[in-house]
Amino acid sequence: MNKSVGYAVLAGLAAVVVLISTAIFVGFGGAGGGPGNTPHKPRDPAAPAVSGQWVGTWSAAAAAAEPGTLDGYAGMSIRNVVHTSVGGSAARIQLSNLYGTRPLSVSHASLALAAAPSNPTAAAGTMRRLNFGGRPAVTIPAGGAVTSDPVRLNVPHNADLLVTTYSPSPSGPATYHPYARQTSYLARGDRTEDTTGAAYTEQSPYWRYLTGVDVWSTTAQGTVVVIGDSITDGITSTAGANHRWTDFLAARLRDEPGAPRYGVLNQGISGNRLLVNGSRFSPNNGPSVLSRLDRDVLSRTGVKAVVVEIGLNDLFKSPRQLDPEKLVAGMRQIVREAHARGLRVTGSTLTPFGGHRGYSTQLDSVRRQVNRIIRSGTVYDEVVDFDKALRDPAEPGRLLPAYDSGDHLHPNDAGNEAMADAVNLEHLKQSEPATA
Repeated sequence: MNKSVGYAVLAGLAAVVVLISTAIFVGFGGAGGGPGNTPHKPRDPAAPAVSGQWVGTWSAAAAAAEPGTLDGYAGMSIRNVVHTSVGGSAARIQLSNLYGTRPLSVSHASLALAAAPSNPTAAAGTMRRLNFGGRPAVTIPAGGAVTSDPVRLNVPHNADLLVTTYSPSPSGPATYHPYARQTSYLARGDRTEDTTGAAYTEQSPYWRYLTGVDVWSTTAQGTVVVIGDSITDGITSTAGANHRWTDFLAARLRDEPGAPRYGVLNQGISGNRLLVNGSRFSPNNGPSVLSRLDRDVLSRTGVKAVVVEIGLNDLFKSPRQLDPEKLVAGMRQIVREAHARGLRVTGSTLTPFGGHRGYSTQLDSVRRQVNRIIRSGTVYDEVVDFDKALRDPAEPGRLLPAYDSGDHLHPNDAGNEAMADAVNLEHLKQSEPATA
């Protein structure tokens, strides 16, 4: 809306404009564009988002059913703490009952800004009750998901949000993301709109039910979705510090001149594989990237670019995949499916793991063969060379000691920052897929 008219605008005209603006917001604020909806073909990322749009600011992939939660969290308030990548003037959330075997009843849900990082207390004046289809309660069927109605809230970038849900009746098992690297909280009873954190005496390292937060932005141009394994999940980054490599990427996209202003969604699952689903012996490893690609990447809100970091666990975990051509074929399938949605894909080389307990010369040989094919430009539209960014030049089969978390596989905070620095932001601006 053009605000330059100032005092010259007649009161009656102003009222009409307010009504029109409200109608526009409501029209854009429905479920369209959320998970499960086919995204539009990406527009020119250089075009300004004058009228505003929904973009993803945070996400976590639904990884598994939480052990020991056959009845869910009846009579409990769950306060998830999540960190935004971009800000906006309104927000909505996504809840998942993907691994539930019974309907999940949520009778009360809220959204607020955290008063301080990782703190369960809400900032003054920011508590908002959430509705679903105009009602405060919603029942999510087993295997289902839901998007809330939008609420007006000035959401800053690089800030913590509190998303609280209360379930009055047994459900379960709970759909969760086990390696959050963030403390969330639980309280007895319905404490959904408590602004203080006094009742939230139980801490948790998990995110439960919550899989996404979108914001309404007039400045962000879309969303980049990153899918991967524990390296993307940030399993060895400092807890509560938001030092996953995707967090450092979000800072670059916010701050660097000429960078596309994208929200960043992290869809990493620790232990995840490209080709094979997690088994009953490793349920937290989640479904394979190929089987979850549509749900976790291609249908996310405002997606404009895709980044893939995957493949090492296919070498490590039984049944091992030691044929580089089969791994590369899976990666090419990702690209084909993304191209069908009008999206380009940036893919990463496989990072070094010399010295790790799972290392063998045979596995490293397969890794190097896969990397040679990726670098040839015949797999992904663009390549980010995480192998080169993290390896020790003196011993290329190992992580640089300054980037090693200590297990010789996962990067520490400095290594995560080096990964983000290796991403060519110009590649994320491309709006048309390469020829398949």
